[in-house]
Amino acid sequence: MKLNRQTTLRSQATVTGVGVHSGLPVHLTLGPAPVDAGFIFIRTGLEGADREIQATADAVIATEFATVLGDRQGPLVSTAEHVLAALRGMGIDNATIEVDGPEVPIMDGSAAAFVAAIDQAGIVSQPAVRRFIQVLKPVQVKIGDSVGELRPFAGGFRAEIEIDFTNPVIGRQSYSFDLSPERFRRDVARARTFGCMNDVARLWGAGFALGASFENTVVFDETRLLNTEGLRYSDECARHKVLDAIGDLALAGLPLLGIYRSSRGGHKLNNAVLKTLLADRSAWRVVESETARRPSRSHVEAGAGTVGGLIAPAYGPDVS
Repeated sequence: MKLNRQTTLRSQATVTGVGVHSGLPVHLTLGPAPVDAGFIFIRTGLEGADREIQATADAVIATEFATVLGDRQGPLVSTAEHVLAALRGMGIDNATIEVDGPEVPIMDGSAAAFVAAIDQAGIVSQPAVRRFIQVLKPVQVKIGDSVGELRPFAGGFRAEIEIDFTNPVIGRQSYSFDLSPERFRRDVARARTFGCMNDVARLWGAGFALGASFENTVVFDETRLLNTEGLRYSDECARHKVLDAIGDLALAGLPLLGIYRSSRGGHKLNNAVLKTLLADRSAWRVVESETARRPSRSHVEAGAGTVGGLIAPAYGPDVS
């Protein structure tokens, strides 16, 4: 495969599960998409015609319990972050994501099932150069005790995430991660959604998290982990926050070249930092892989450039 070229899926692959909030069964099918299409959600099973939406930061309409995408007609699909993380993490540039319900299925609470679907479908290169959004200067957002920032970084995309929970079993954790498909598969994709038992009970009472269970959520009380099988990583909670960040930042539309740091963050913070970056045209530019054929200098658009040696890897509030 030509690593400087855009990629898509060779064929379709389908996964079936339940929505974590609705508890309803849902089918999700990943499929190929044309050059420069990005990630396109297709909501089926509606009265009348199917609805499509491009997975971009502007399409985010809610971030309290998950990342929800929608348009003027209202919400389209919820809990989009895990499948987006799998696509970005595995180095996919263009794909369709067909969903027949209001939520992406939670599966086991991680991105592992979506990685398996990508493996089943296969990855192919496309006849177009891969493009990136390169961070040129720092941007920072503070929301209460949460702080997030994007900064320039010469080594591709890196995430440095710190969490700090009052629950003593979770406590303070941090995890740093340089994104590549191999590391994503090994170190992050299997990290599961987590929460505290008192939060889960409160959400059940409010009509949320109806599909949550020990099969798809890591649950803690004030003294111990309640899942009998234990953790997949000692710092699984921090790693899952990295997974969420990768999925939320995939809404940039192109792979990011930069370092993302967050402390006590979640979907709301991730989206706010991304929108702050994109709103400042002096803070980023679109670049192409250096190994692709370069246009003559007279044809380079303002704000465009090249970058070499880089391979695109591409339940309480803020507890997912």
